[in-house]
Amino acid sequence: MALKNRPVPREPLLDADVHSEGFRHTREARRSALVEDYVELIADLIEDGNEARQVDIAARLGVAQPTVAKMLTRLCADGLVSRKPYRGVFLTEAGRKVAEESRIRHQTVEAFLRSLGVSAETARIDAEGIEHHVSAETLEAFRNAMTAR
Repeated sequence: MALKNRPVPREPLLDADVHSEGFRHTREARRSALVEDYVELIADLIEDGNEARQVDIAARLGVAQPTVAKMLTRLCADGLVSRKPYRGVFLTEAGRKVAEESRIRHQTVEAFLRSLGVSAETARIDAEGIEHHVSAETLEAFRNAMTAR
């Protein structure tokens, strides 16, 4: 483990194809993160017994309603949500699947961070970003590490 302010020796550059794989994965995770955040929030709002309304989504994500309206149009086009006039937003079967997968990743990452001694609040916030970038292999390693404790 590197100490603060102490340079870490740089590893030699990987082959370009191998090196680019990590960057490609990160770009894909960034693209899907917003979609996953929306469908997971919509699922949470519905499961809490409420309608998932545009105004509530905007308030919980801390964005303007026109931003939500644009994303909902995209999610409809992608077949993840449906909208009904004067009603809320509803998840399609595909949307429910994305929401569930995202929730499981989030819960696993958050539990792992908590098992390391990270505070509940910090683990919740950090898991929100990490969940979109973590691989299935790493999630399994997190689960194994927690089980081994």
